[in-house]
Amino acid sequence: MNKLAEERQHGGGPITNPNWLELFPEPVKSILHQLPHHILSVVEEVRIREGRPLEINGAGSHHYVTGQSTLTLDADKAYKPQREVSRRLLDLISNHSLYTMEEELRKGFITIPGGHRIGLAGRTVLHAGHVEHIRDISGFNVRIAREVKGAADGILPFLIDREGNRIRHTLLLSAPQQGKTTLLRDLARQISSGLPGQGKSSLPGMKVGIVDERSEIAGCLKGVPSFDVGPRTDVMDACPKAEGMMMMIRSMSPDVLMVDEIGRGEDAESVTEALHAGITVIATAHAGGIEELKHRPALAGLIETGMFERYVLLKRKAQGLSCRILDQQHRPLQLQTGSQRGVNFLA
Repeated sequence: MNKLAEERQHGGGPITNPNWLELFPEPVKSILHQLPHHILSVVEEVRIREGRPLEINGAGSHHYVTGQSTLTLDADKAYKPQREVSRRLLDLISNHSLYTMEEELRKGFITIPGGHRIGLAGRTVLHAGHVEHIRDISGFNVRIAREVKGAADGILPFLIDREGNRIRHTLLLSAPQQGKTTLLRDLARQISSGLPGQGKSSLPGMKVGIVDERSEIAGCLKGVPSFDVGPRTDVMDACPKAEGMMMMIRSMSPDVLMVDEIGRGEDAESVTEALHAGITVIATAHAGGIEELKHRPALAGLIETGMFERYVLLKRKAQGLSCRILDQQHRPLQLQTGSQRGVNFLA
């Protein structure tokens, strides 16, 4: 039907029961629920803006949704949710206790069970020049989290140091919504589970520690992962990255430490501490490439000192999601024939 439908042919994760639809109040829920399955299966974002068109994004394109559950690029034909919808949606995602989510409101997003992340827009309230919380919320960006088992199939072999029987320090790079978190989640599952085989073709399951500041990687509910992140994986949920990494090092002795979206000075310091402690680090960062990272003071030192042994660059293209893997000296490694399997997935 368009790029949304086409992407279903290129790795869009099947969802036999799209329970994320239960996030929405009526009539939005009914409108979305009546969309064809091949569209629902690749939706990445649902955007609700009070008094403006209902929008869905996926496969690198956007469409508005009409009240009759059809897609259109004409904003005038789209269903336009009003204030009552915004109020009911806010009640649903906060479990009718908005005051208990002050910290999330200060950050501008709420992460709910299942790892779904809801960005918020409205009028900020300041205290001493800093955002205290958001009120008059009228914009919602619901990012749908999906588990795509096998997403790391074509990439993991390049991260294994067979001689040292270990995983190499790795940084996953891309612009937002290109699949970093999905890839990180599947790497955790596979590294924790181990790879069957004989001799050097096998990989024993390793202890994996995930610091999940935004509750997106493991999608924990009361501390228990809702995604399959592997049998030997421990998760520090809703914990600031830098502090969580140090806690994991001290208390859980992981072989591999995973963290999403590093970027601050304290993040770089904790990554360095982990590397010096003999722990493999697999992290993600927002960047279009290594040169871009060199201009970010907090991360430039990690790049210049060669802390990471592998770089995985993700970029969405018309035919799917492409992947480039670079070594410690930033030289490209060639993907073997057939090893692209698992690269075309959704963020």
